Amino acid sequence: MQEPLYLRWKQWDCQSDCQYECMMTREEERRRNGERPTKYFGKWPLKHVYGIQEPVSVAFSALDLAMQFQGWVSYFILVYYKLPLQPNRKTYYEYNGLMHIYAIIVMNSLFWSGICHSRDVELTERLDYSSATVLAAFTLILATLRSFSIHDQSVKIMVTAPILAVAATHILYLNFYNLDEGLHRKVIFGIGGIEIVVWGIWAALTSHPSKWKLRSFLMLSILTMCLRMLDFPPYKGYIDAHALWRAAGIPLSYIWWSFVCDDAVFRTTVHLKKSK
Repeated sequence: MQEPLYLRWKQWDCQSDCQYECMMTREEERRRNGERPTKYFGKWPLKHVYGIQEPVSVAFSALDLAMQFQGWVSYFILVYYKLPLQPNRKTYYEYNGLMHIYAIIVMNSLFWSGICHSRDVELTERLDYSSATVLAAFTLILATLRSFSIHDQSVKIMVTAPILAVAATHILYLNFYNLDEGLHRKVIFGIGGIEIVVWGIWAALTSHPSKWKLRSFLMLSILTMCLRMLDFPPYKGYIDAHALWRAAGIPLSYIWWSFVCDDAVFRTTVHLKKSK
């Protein structure tokens, strides 16, 4: 029999559906016998909704994407319509281009994350891991350039090149050699840890008027990374540690864009004072 369209496009077939139904039946038996849930194929058993494997994680990814988009739009309106512009119609905020690139990269990463949570197959995993690697590398570049106020083009290349080389090597390894989830997690945590250290040093030393927002962002980021390391059976068959990690990203996105907007106002004020 032909499966419904919403199942076919997710590559659900009789075998995968049988695996899922048998897993759920077995878990119900374990529950009745007073046994704890166990992992199947290396993952906790999660209840599907209309063929979506991790419905709660998908919902939180979508909400985080919406929050990122709202923050980007607010930033765009601020720098182009509320703050003064240079005579050539460019913004005074020197990191404006980087922020637009960041917005596109982070929303792309969240999009593929949601797709992967919806249906976890090899293709969606590759796209999710690759986009997450690009995001991690770019945020480290952004943190370094902003924290050390790097404006010289040659120095920018010296900072950017090795980070991009590591990211490209990792992406090529995942896509053409071994799709290793454990290695990918270590690389992402490693890059994220370096980024937190860079931002943390700057946040501790700077006199920026909104440094408290950045400090709050860093503290919550550390707690979020710890949350990502947790591993427990899904509550009611839907909410696991990964879903909570995705939920924690929503307030982080709000705090981040709030800091970026404040930073744009601060740097624009500094440049206007210098021009006078």
